[in-house]
Amino acid sequence: MSQDATRPLPPPPSSVWRIIGPGVVASGVGLSSGEFVLWPYIASQVGLVFLWGAILGVVTQFFINMEIERYTLATGETALAGFNRLWRHAGLAFVLMVCFANLWPGWALSAATLCTYVFGGDARIIAVAALLVIGAGLTLAPVVYVALERLVFVKVAAVLALAVLAIVLVIGRDTWVGLASGMAHAGQFPPHLDFSLLLGAVAFAGAGGGQNLCQSNWIRDKGFGMGQYVPRLVSPVTGVETASPRAARYRFPATPEDMARWRGWWRLANLEQAIAFALVTIVTIGVTSMLAHATVYGRSDLPNGIAFLHLEGLALEARVGHWLGLLFWLIGALSLFTAAMGIVDYTSRLAADILVTTYLRRPDVSESRVYFGIVWALVGLGSGILLAGVDQPLVLLVMSASVGGTMMCLYSMLLIALNRRHLAAEVRIGAVRLGWLLWATVFYGGLAGLTILQQLRRLAS
Repeated sequence: MSQDATRPLPPPPSSVWRIIGPGVVASGVGLSSGEFVLWPYIASQVGLVFLWGAILGVVTQFFINMEIERYTLATGETALAGFNRLWRHAGLAFVLMVCFANLWPGWALSAATLCTYVFGGDARIIAVAALLVIGAGLTLAPVVYVALERLVFVKVAAVLALAVLAIVLVIGRDTWVGLASGMAHAGQFPPHLDFSLLLGAVAFAGAGGGQNLCQSNWIRDKGFGMGQYVPRLVSPVTGVETASPRAARYRFPATPEDMARWRGWWRLANLEQAIAFALVTIVTIGVTSMLAHATVYGRSDLPNGIAFLHLEGLALEARVGHWLGLLFWLIGALSLFTAAMGIVDYTSRLAADILVTTYLRRPDVSESRVYFGIVWALVGLGSGILLAGVDQPLVLLVMSASVGGTMMCLYSMLLIALNRRHLAAEVRIGAVRLGWLLWATVFYGGLAGLTILQQLRRLAS
């Protein structure tokens, strides 16, 4: 690792609205399965008695994200690169787990399936076209983060507009009563659904797995704190590259002025994450679950997976009009497409960050070019899997389900060590937030262990 450089901490902006973005990206990329598939499916099966679990999951991830942000705010280095200071190959281990978990292009295929409800066609061919659009979009955008942020803002605006329509036109008194009753039974698990499904829903409410780690990369490209000293990822075609400091980590002096700036940055970063990630996630999961409750709760013919959304769209058509069913499927397709683009982006970001800062430290190798090479490798691999007609194998499903929880358990532990060993005493984690990371370590570790045990029993039966 290169020597730390001392620089003054850049002044924070005057308003949180000037830095809104990374939290929206986190919610917009990570939320799609939860807001359109998992949590509405749970609501359709058991009502709204388990929505308290979504709140618990989002709050837990809020504290994880903020400790990831703390390190990057103070140093300009990503948390994943920081883990290499604890063990040289820690970052690579996480990158391999992230790549494995995202091997199958499920979100692109899910988005394509929703498109077929509106336009017809072959979902696999549409999904391949979507992957090519994702590769081109990430390659041609002058600044990659800016392009992703703009797409996510459109997606979030569309979902919130759907939420307003749902509240006005569809959600009735029975659903509101069911919501109040569910909140009154917080802490209780509905007995009619698989326990691991419920725990998984809590664990991955909002984001989950490797995506949380990319919070470092996104806030750095947005210019939070010491991240302003690090060049952003730019297109090799339309952008202007800047020489990278090659794993340089920055420190700011503990002067009264710099500490005042730190407190300003920390307050704004927490506020941005609370509004753009936590609040947006809770509201959208809540409203889409209520929408499912109001339309298909109690039906005995509900299929598993993405096909569940077909019946929900038909129910909206019957309840309000053909246009609302079409709008529901189109917004769902946009949401899942955005998730697919975000997954390709954060997988490539994490991999490029570690490869360049640890293994490819040469002047002629830029992080931007490594990033785009990985983007197109993922697009090519995903397209090949889809065109070959490969469904997600059972073994991959089992391993992917456990990899996410294992990652979150491990990096919750490593965040504790990283913050306490490699940050100045003035900016280190406090007792309350330390307690949340300890809770996350135990919870996600238990989830991973339970998932592995349960799936092994199923494979053996």
